[in-house]
Amino acid sequence: METITLNNGVTMPTLGLGVFQMRDPDQCERTVDTALELGYRLIDTAQSYGNEAAVGNAISRSGIPRDELFVTTKIKVANLTYDRARTSLLESLRAMRLNYVDLLLIHHPYNDVFGAWRAMRELRDEGFVRAVGVSNFPPDRLEDLVLHGGETPQLMQIEMHPFNQQHPSMELMRRHNIRPEAWGPLAQGKFGIFDNPTLMGIAAKHEKTVAQVVLRWLLQRGVTVIPKTVHEERLKENLDVFDFTLRDDEMLAINTLDQNLTVTPQMREPFWIDNLSSF
Repeated sequence: METITLNNGVTMPTLGLGVFQMRDPDQCERTVDTALELGYRLIDTAQSYGNEAAVGNAISRSGIPRDELFVTTKIKVANLTYDRARTSLLESLRAMRLNYVDLLLIHHPYNDVFGAWRAMRELRDEGFVRAVGVSNFPPDRLEDLVLHGGETPQLMQIEMHPFNQQHPSMELMRRHNIRPEAWGPLAQGKFGIFDNPTLMGIAAKHEKTVAQVVLRWLLQRGVTVIPKTVHEERLKENLDVFDFTLRDDEMLAINTLDQNLTVTPQMREPFWIDNLSSF
């Protein structure tokens, strides 16, 4: 597995498993079990996913040394205050039966972000967290945190795929040495991604699948990826992206697919924020 180094010196894998929408505990455990057996070492969960305990069960059962794993979780909006952020992380650690997480993220840029950010940095200094970052921040909110939060995040997780390439956010992260990480790297199967002629043509030339081409394109852009699947064959497929390289003209061809399409068009609407605040 290839790795990268974050801006605070912490090393992490470039590809992992996201467990969003795996609400069935047994299914989540089985999927993480299989992923770990196949060689995955980065597991991405969140409080709002409701499956931290299932992830912890699979990790405990795996027998893999803790320092060989990279575990990410996220603080939900309702817990984004100074006091609640601290309490909520300790609850997450108990649920997963872990002494620390490798990466802790603010899940959405709402509530008392700056208070939570201060608590997260203190938790890292106390050894409960190794790296801190954010998720789903638009460029203006990310810049605000960088300028006024006392420290640059180590990573930002954001929706990113060929139809939403996030150029302003990518430029901002490059400028501040923040690692980009793509959730929904396969657009959750939307927008006809698996039938796209450009992607299919490139995949055929490399004798790879469209999914593998998209993941490779993101990796070559310097983006960490956490594709979600519950199927063993796709877990294997998603992991098999380190034995080929896309040419410059192929990268450029995929770059032309950007249409600023999002799988969550309501993300910044008031009703969406109302719903998030109850979780």
